[in-house]
Amino acid sequence: MILDRPEEEMPAEHDDRRPLEEPLSELERQLIAGYLAQSGHDYHALVHRNDAEARALLASAALYASERLSEIEARSHYVHELHGED
Repeated sequence: MILDRPEEEMPAEHDDRRPLEEPLSELERQLIAGYLAQSGHDYHALVHRNDAEARALLASAALYASERLSEIEARSHYVHELHGED
């Protein structure tokens, strides 16, 4: 049975499928990139650096994106409640 095999033993036909992503993952990436761009930095350049400043900037960008996503989700739930959905 294929499901019982470790991932590395799965047939090659399964390798070309894209992994599932969280529904808001693209928005999160865009928020992070936008935050960094506003501060004059490039996401890809920071990811390849291994210094404390790069890590701090990426952590700040991730925190910003998390806060914005939470705000967006809260507003979405509020709108659904207003319309009697949920």
